Amino acid sequence: MFSHVMVGTNDLDKAKAFYDKLLGTLDVRPARVDGHRIFYITKTGVFSVSKPINGEPATAANGSTIGFACTSPEQVDAWHAAGIAGGGKTCEDPPGIRQGPGGKLYLAYLRDLDGNKICAMHRLG
Repeated sequence: MFSHVMVGTNDLDKAKAFYDKLLGTLDVRPARVDGHRIFYITKTGVFSVSKPINGEPATAANGSTIGFACTSPEQVDAWHAAGIAGGGKTCEDPPGIRQGPGGKLYLAYLRDLDGNKICAMHRLG
């Protein structure tokens, strides 16, 4: 359904360092840099971080969450630990199992360096 997801940043170098480590836990290669943007390109889509092209400060979208698919609860935990080590802030409940209409999930939530809400998710059997 989606070709790419892009979030804003006010410091591209710090965002690249944060997301290179964070997404490295998901076996994603370091970002490609394109001027005011960085791109993480995989077989299943593209995640990008950009300085706003209108020159205004980047702000986190209230009510938005960007989710990253994980292959195991251990990968979710590694993702969360890398995010915290890189300066992200945990939000919501600690990493763990949540039951909802979509079934049983293992989730972890963070706020990145610019306040964007991101999530790692593994669907349990």
